[in-house]
Amino acid sequence: MLLRSPLKALALPLLSAVLCLVLLAPACGEDQLWTDWSSSEAPPRAQALPDFVDLAAKLSPTVVNISTESQGGSGEPPASNEREFEIPPEERFGLPRGVKSLGSGFIINKNGYILTNDHVVENADKIKVTLTDGRDYSARIIGRDSKTDVALLKIDTGVPLPAAPLGDSSHLRVGQWVMAIGNPFGFDHSVTAGIVSAKTRFIPGSYNDYIQTDASINPGNSGGPLIDLSGSVIGVNSAIYTRTGSSMGIGFAIPINLVKEEIQALRTQGKVTRGWLGVYIQKVTPALADSLGLAQPQGALVADVLKDSPAMAAGIKRGDVIVSFNNQPIKESQELPLMVGETPVGRTVSLKIIRGRAARQVAVRISPSREEEIQKAMSIQEQAPGARGAALGLEVENITPQVAHQLGMADNAGVVITRVQPGSSAEDAGLRRRDIILEVDRQPIKDVRGYEQALAKNGARSVLLLIERGGSTLFVPLKRQG
Repeated sequence: MLLRSPLKALALPLLSAVLCLVLLAPACGEDQLWTDWSSSEAPPRAQALPDFVDLAAKLSPTVVNISTESQGGSGEPPASNEREFEIPPEERFGLPRGVKSLGSGFIINKNGYILTNDHVVENADKIKVTLTDGRDYSARIIGRDSKTDVALLKIDTGVPLPAAPLGDSSHLRVGQWVMAIGNPFGFDHSVTAGIVSAKTRFIPGSYNDYIQTDASINPGNSGGPLIDLSGSVIGVNSAIYTRTGSSMGIGFAIPINLVKEEIQALRTQGKVTRGWLGVYIQKVTPALADSLGLAQPQGALVADVLKDSPAMAAGIKRGDVIVSFNNQPIKESQELPLMVGETPVGRTVSLKIIRGRAARQVAVRISPSREEEIQKAMSIQEQAPGARGAALGLEVENITPQVAHQLGMADNAGVVITRVQPGSSAEDAGLRRRDIILEVDRQPIKDVRGYEQALAKNGARSVLLLIERGGSTLFVPLKRQG
């Protein structure tokens, strides 16, 4: 029998240990790609799931079902419109003939004042409110605001009603629990729960900065309350992201603080009068920021200035980038309409703008809003294209008097796009045939010759075009080929 010496017997384990230390050493040094949990850190406190039983019992009596009737109803529920961002079509199986929509609302005052969405009662001839105990009442509209999608209704019951307390949505934190009560698909007083998924979400074409939640919201929930664990309403459920017409776990609620700012005006005036600046704005994309010489893609780019507007009186020009409002920075262009809308009419505010790569302060006196111009500005913002391509890909022609007449132009300055090359940056940016190019790199052009000279003068890889479409203007950055 062969016996190993004690030293030889220990050699292999020691060698293995040394190799292990050598192999593990780099993981403990500066090259480690992860962070280890430290035993000195206190472990997160274990929390039980919230109990929504008491909240549901307390708040359900304040939630109402709302159905509307309109003349000439087809008797068929409206078809689901499968938009990516959708105000839920209010419908249920077995609606009587003439019923247009069915949604939710909640009582905010013992005398019968009810909050809901404007789209729930839009164009309604008759509005019926059903309480949790089954009693029905006819409701009248006290005030409506389509911009924020809020409506104030009133029912007369002769007895005090339970009211839902309104909370403070500014204190919301992402991840906190919330509960929704509503009338999804006609199943009255359904309770769902989830968390706050995000704050200050902007939906294309909307005025609000929404609360995003994964609490289940379906057609029929519109106008119902979003409630925190203290039992206060922190939002009005309004829209969903869907490709099926039903909940996909992404719902949106109007912050209650925004609603509270409007309630008194809705009650006394029947509408909301907002401040107005008088500009069409675009999002500042990275490509636009590069073309305009901005360090960061922030602010609101002025695509056009309306005549006789506060902005025109203050000297704001097309191409200016508004980067702050009363010393409050503007990161996203959608923030500007909210800031202006919340400013009392008649107040003078200070805007910081970037013009020609130089900053300046401008004082503007806010005037009452003009609804038509605001709607038009929103539609322009939705249409504003962004540059994504790598080639110019445009063919243009001079604007003849005949073409100018066909396009409704006052003169024939600029060039008209006659062809957009498939796959080019122009196509990706959303440029279309019959768009009018008015400027190249902030220089006005009169004809094709001026257009070509302006392109030849600019040796940079990117080109900034100002186009006119349907009587409105917007900036489009493009990149050259090669």
